[in-house]
Amino acid sequence: MHTSRRNFPSINTLSAFECAARHLNFTRAAEEMNLTQSAISRQIRDLELQLGVTLFERVRKRVVLTEAGARFLADARYLIEQTEGLVYRTMAAAKAEAMLSIATLPTFGSHWLAPRLPDFLSQNPDLAINIESRWSPFAMQDQFVDVAVHFGRPIWAGATCQPLCAEMMVPVAAPSVVRQYQLDKPEHLVETPLLHLQTRQTGWRDWFEQQGMENKEPFKGHRFDQFSMIIEAAVAGMGAGLLPFYLIEQQVMQGSLKVIDPTPLNTEDAYFLAIPDDKAEKPGVIAFTTWIRKQIKNPVMHLDEVDSPIAN
Repeated sequence: MHTSRRNFPSINTLSAFECAARHLNFTRAAEEMNLTQSAISRQIRDLELQLGVTLFERVRKRVVLTEAGARFLADARYLIEQTEGLVYRTMAAAKAEAMLSIATLPTFGSHWLAPRLPDFLSQNPDLAINIESRWSPFAMQDQFVDVAVHFGRPIWAGATCQPLCAEMMVPVAAPSVVRQYQLDKPEHLVETPLLHLQTRQTGWRDWFEQQGMENKEPFKGHRFDQFSMIIEAAVAGMGAGLLPFYLIEQQVMQGSLKVIDPTPLNTEDAYFLAIPDDKAEKPGVIAFTTWIRKQIKNPVMHLDEVDSPIAN
């Protein structure tokens, strides 16, 4: 059933509403949008008539959002941001022969992928890229994503998952923590403050069990929602972190982190490239998948090259 869009508010009207809601002042909103105050007031009044709700009310000569207005503001901002993104992506694509949109796990994108992207772009100078951070699978066709870096099991609706690499989780700490807790022996980790990832609560417990070590409080310590935060916390000396080695290659090389024991934690999950079925033959996708596999096969350094306090 086709729905008429005649009653849908325009992006200009949504922008006027968002600006007025941000300033809580129609005069300032008018100045920002280079309109008259009466024009802003008229757009807000028309929007309220379209929606059938009151968005603003006056309280002691001040303009404030109603409860309905506050709820609508969040959705309006999302639509404006999506429209801006669409415009900018289209403009960027018009200046390049191709556009490649990549969804990636946040820390993988910032710590591993971003530093290597100049090499990829040097090999593909006519390719423009768009990078988005995503935590979990989503409908890539709806979001116009060409390829996604996925951790877990090789399952993604509407896409094919290609193996990328296994995960090697190793315990690390700053040199000051290594000295303070005498981490030349891995059993001393039992007394060390532990840094946990919220989405992998059993990581440290599993590592201790794999090493045949008993820790009665494997869940005690500080918790973070991203690996990037654990990396920074470990470098700052807050405790020992259990981290994927590929994310901390630079810190280990620079000496800001020490690998306590190079024996990695074995997990059932792994990293995959998720590619929508209708994007598999896209030249940019083929170029990216070929390139990233070579990067995985040729890391900056290997685990057997690390300077572990236990090996010294």
